[in-house]
Amino acid sequence: MSTTNTEAGDAPSPASTELMAPAVGAPRRRRAFWGLVAKRLAFIPLALFAVITISFLLVSIMPGDPALAILGSTANEQEVATVRSQLGLDRPLAERYVTYVGGVLQGDFGRSFFTGQPIRDEIVKYLPASIELVVMAILLAALVGISIGTLAGYCRGRAPDKAVRVVIAGLEAIPGFLAGLLLIFAFFYLWRLVPSPTGRLGIVNIYPPTVTHFLLIDLILAGDWNGLRSTLHRSMLPVLTLALAAIPLFAKITRTTVGGAMGSKQIQYARACGLSEWRVVQYALLQARTPILTYTAMLFGAMVGGSAIIETIFSWQGLGQWGLKAIVALDIPAIQGFVIVTGFCTMLVYLVLDLVVAALDPRIQHG
Repeated sequence: MSTTNTEAGDAPSPASTELMAPAVGAPRRRRAFWGLVAKRLAFIPLALFAVITISFLLVSIMPGDPALAILGSTANEQEVATVRSQLGLDRPLAERYVTYVGGVLQGDFGRSFFTGQPIRDEIVKYLPASIELVVMAILLAALVGISIGTLAGYCRGRAPDKAVRVVIAGLEAIPGFLAGLLLIFAFFYLWRLVPSPTGRLGIVNIYPPTVTHFLLIDLILAGDWNGLRSTLHRSMLPVLTLALAAIPLFAKITRTTVGGAMGSKQIQYARACGLSEWRVVQYALLQARTPILTYTAMLFGAMVGGSAIIETIFSWQGLGQWGLKAIVALDIPAIQGFVIVTGFCTMLVYLVLDLVVAALDPRIQHG
């Protein structure tokens, strides 16, 4: 009868070691992943506190007097002093800082100097519109950019690649506000293909009951399909304008990654195995997913607060347009709230990015 190596002290066979490796590695990967989650969550309060402090100090030392901006240049010194006292601007900077931080920790961002409305309510009102615009623009930019970038990477050095590079260079040379004005002139003024850029809903449409504060979702929940069509129709130009600035980024990173992958030994082996070219391109695109996700997160964080001019051109009534008006009017609480919210959105997006990348690519080492 044959014997087996089951006695104490016997070393496991290579086969059993291979079977044991995944079972041993999986718990380690889970611990590393949840450790990463804990580190990122612990970092957010510290980073947010730094954003609150920096926004307060920068806004507090801005040139100009909000009281004078409210009253106008004809106000006398007594009237200006009275308004400054009402706004709390006559108190020491340290006292105002402690009061402001305490309010923010309780969810109170103060009230607007001009409208008198709570800043928190205005953020809730305007932020969803910006998120809808940015999400639609990124989806469009990713679809177009990844498509033409894949074509350029697959045909690297040939005519399609050269044509894509010309398109990318042309898009990068056009400022966003100029692209928006040109699109309005062509599609609205000349060809009458889109409605006037005067808001998100037409004159004959009414806003649905507020449920999620996201207009598209609220229209769907209300069953207002005419309003939904009108909103999507009016969203075409602002979404296209914002996407034009992001298409080159997606195209370039995809072209570089796919082009490099097409010459790799893995792709040569896949072709030698008789796989179709479509399957080969899919394998090459897998190598681009991490850089694409990284650029998507960077774009989202930048667009939420950086789409102010596009929102103003198309009367989008989003957070960027609201923040731009606050800066022009020296509305200090609104400016501080704008900076804090955009900073928090950026940190939240980067947190999700880190977790998604760690889940997709376990090879990444997180110290």
